[in-house]
Amino acid sequence: MDKNQRRVVITGGGSGLGRALAHRYARAGWTVAVADLVRERADAVRDELRATGAHAESYAVDVGDDAAVEALRDAVLATLGGVEHVVNNAGVSSAGTLVETAVEDWRWMLEINLLGVVRGCRAFAPILAAQGRGHVLNVASFAGLAGAPGLAAYGTAKAAVVALSEALRAELADRGVGVSVLCPAFFQTRLLENFRGPETARAQAAKWMQRAPVSADAVADFAYAGVRRGRFLLIPTARERRFHRLKQLLPEFYFRRLTAAVRARNPR
Repeated sequence: MDKNQRRVVITGGGSGLGRALAHRYARAGWTVAVADLVRERADAVRDELRATGAHAESYAVDVGDDAAVEALRDAVLATLGGVEHVVNNAGVSSAGTLVETAVEDWRWMLEINLLGVVRGCRAFAPILAAQGRGHVLNVASFAGLAGAPGLAAYGTAKAAVVALSEALRAELADRGVGVSVLCPAFFQTRLLENFRGPETARAQAAKWMQRAPVSADAVADFAYAGVRRGRFLLIPTARERRFHRLKQLLPEFYFRRLTAAVRARNPR
């Protein structure tokens, strides 16, 4: 394998952050494998990248299906001849308390947002380890760090992605393969298209996205820079980085601040 090759596969690459990451990698000269549940979206992003002079291919994948992710791996290897970076970005969204969220929706969330990342890591990490180089970027969320109520299934799945990434980082540390986990807060994306939960929660999330201080492109730039520097935990916004430090240093004070904010939004 040519050690000068730079090839990246991105799931959920047909829209939102995945599309922004595809363009960021392409601008840096990478060959981009755009994978998405909807083949037409992947094809559209592939065509956008090719129009800039980049080398890109498109693939259909359902990260909730074992065989589909394995087929993606085989197709990428057959088409591109290898891979250096893997971005597990595909995901869905939900809101609701633990009791409000139906068990069916818990299974749906964990199947895609957690096990979809597991499948991507299991499919591609052995290839990176065998060649002794590469990087895995798993996209989680600040919800996986915040412990905020009302996001029970989503926050749990994203917290598990952080824990998975920590374990994988240790497992691959001696194999020349890096691991990062991206934990953005709200920004403009199409994540609410597959949302499950109360309509009031969807409306609130849409408002937060509209008011977000960062764009998908800015998050992609931050993530790409962090991966290139070999950083593990990537929190794009300063406000959330402060909250994370506060939770680590003063967990009970953080909890009181968190519950006070929730009461202020939802007065009895």
